[in-house]
Amino acid sequence: MRKVFIADAHLRKSGDFNYRTLLNFLKGLQGNTETLYILGDLFEFWVGYRTIPFTHYLPVLEKLRDIHASGTHIVYFEGNHDFHMGPFFEKTLEAEIYHGPRVLTIERKKVYLCHGDEIIHNDYGHKVLRFLLHNPFTKALIPLVPYRITSMIADTMSRHSACNHGERNRRWDYVTILKNFAAKKFESGCDVVVAAHFHTPYMDVTSSENGAGEKILLSLGDWKTQFSYGEWGNNSIELKTYPA
Repeated sequence: MRKVFIADAHLRKSGDFNYRTLLNFLKGLQGNTETLYILGDLFEFWVGYRTIPFTHYLPVLEKLRDIHASGTHIVYFEGNHDFHMGPFFEKTLEAEIYHGPRVLTIERKKVYLCHGDEIIHNDYGHKVLRFLLHNPFTKALIPLVPYRITSMIADTMSRHSACNHGERNRRWDYVTILKNFAAKKFESGCDVVVAAHFHTPYMDVTSSENGAGEKILLSLGDWKTQFSYGEWGNNSIELKTYPA
C-alpha cells in the first residue's frame, strides 16, 4: 500500500478552505494507506496537554483517529508550530514521534526526513526559538501553564512569523539551500531527502555518480495554498497536488 507525506497545513479554523480540503484528503486515505508521514506544522499551534483544549482541532483529530483505526501507521515529525505532541498522539494514535530529523529505511532506501526548520544553519534567531520550544524544561512546564496563556503566546508568534514571511523569502534562496543540503545527505549514503517548512513544492531527481540508482530531493510545499504532498509507491516517491 502507499505511503503519504504531508506538512505545513497551519490549520486554524475548521471552516477554513484548507482545513476542509485536508479533511476530505484524510478521509480518502482510510483503508488504502500504509503510513502517513506528517512532517510538522499540521497545526498553526499545538502543544500536548493531557487533555485536548484545542477544540477547533477536533475534526482533524477525529480523522486521524479514523485513519489509525483503518490500519494506517502515523509518523509525526515535530515542526516549529507543533511540539511535545502529548497523550493523544502518543497513546490514542500510537504515533511514531520524532523531535528532529531522522533517517528511516523505506523499501530498502535510506530516507532522510525532517521538518526543515533546522536546515538554514545561520538563521540564529530561529535556532534559539526552536531550542526554547523543544527543550525538556518547556515540556515539563506545559501542564502548569493555562491553555489561554499558551494560546496568547501562539497568536503573537504566528503574527510575527506572518509579518516576516516576505522578508525570509527575499533573503533566502530556498531551492538552492535545499539542493546543497540534500547533496551532503546523499554523500553520506541517503537515497531520498524529504523536507517541509519552506512552503516550496519542489522535486529534483538525479542519477547517482556510482550508478547505485537515483537520488531524490522532495520539498513538500504546503497544505495552506498549494495542497501539495508526497506519495510513495512502486519503490519511489512523487510530488502530487490535491485534487489530482
